Amino acid sequence: MKLRADQLSKHLASPLLPIYVISGDEPLLAQEAADAIRKAAREQGYTEREVLDIDTGFNWGNLTAATQSMSLFGERKILDLRLNGKLGKEGSQALCDYCEHAGSDTLLLMQCPRLDRSAQRAKWVKAVEKHGAMLQIWPIDRQQLPRWLQQRAQQIGLNIDRTGISLLAERVEGNLLAAAQELEKLRVLVGDQSVSGDAVNSLVASSARYDVFKLIDCVLQGQVAVALKMLRSLRNEGAEAIPLMGAINREMRNLYQCAQMVNRGNGIDRVLDSAGVWDKRKPLFKQALGRIKEAELAELLRLAQEIDLSLKGQREGEPWEMIDHLVCRLAGQPLVTA
Repeated sequence: MKLRADQLSKHLASPLLPIYVISGDEPLLAQEAADAIRKAAREQGYTEREVLDIDTGFNWGNLTAATQSMSLFGERKILDLRLNGKLGKEGSQALCDYCEHAGSDTLLLMQCPRLDRSAQRAKWVKAVEKHGAMLQIWPIDRQQLPRWLQQRAQQIGLNIDRTGISLLAERVEGNLLAAAQELEKLRVLVGDQSVSGDAVNSLVASSARYDVFKLIDCVLQGQVAVALKMLRSLRNEGAEAIPLMGAINREMRNLYQCAQMVNRGNGIDRVLDSAGVWDKRKPLFKQALGRIKEAELAELLRLAQEIDLSLKGQREGEPWEMIDHLVCRLAGQPLVTA
């Protein structure tokens, strides 16, 4: 079946399907959907969990081995797959085979990047829809964002007026992770008090701390020295590298897809509109796309996968140094000392 994000909560109150695939490039919504499925699975007796990271060279025999190992102990288990790129021919066939023989003792949960129209017609996607659920995570658009912010504020006990919501929507420009962080920051600062537009303006503007999204904007503008300074400030403040790389990866994939469409002869303004780039960020994307070519972006995405492996201890290398290198290359300049 095809499942929408707004249907998930009601769906999870029923007996779970054996297979769930979450597809999308909005990290916050995808992560929260996965968390909700895992929570429901635990409540329905799936007591074990195994995580498999699917990178280049992944042995798909591990999927078969993981499912067969279940019967040795009689435990119900969540098999958590993390797909960082494309599934590939071997992976597609392995997943199709798995769908045909899926059992009730194993819940397969796979997270993957956004699927384009061509990928959505793939055989493995149809197999998942037949035997399980395919959950596409779509970005929140401009019109939906204020309502989403208001609902999010209510969930965390924050009372904020319409003017404040509008100011926040303008600040975060569609980045839901930034929005969630700003709301949490306001909740900590004001507690049970009501938050007006003026309060939002002063509280948010008073924060001089470098954040991930300012860093990404500097990278898109090619401001490598400033970006490195921000990156090192984030590191010194104890920022975690995995969420940081998630945000950078999201932006690079968006850039790469835009570069592909431009190279096929599409006008850049139309491309940016179709990619959901907010008006205020279009100049940044145009700068970056004028500086970085499609092939270079593909190489940087491969470097990001290496960083991911390093962060998980599956590859040698110091992750933060590799992130420095990635940021410099994405900014279009050699590594310098900030």
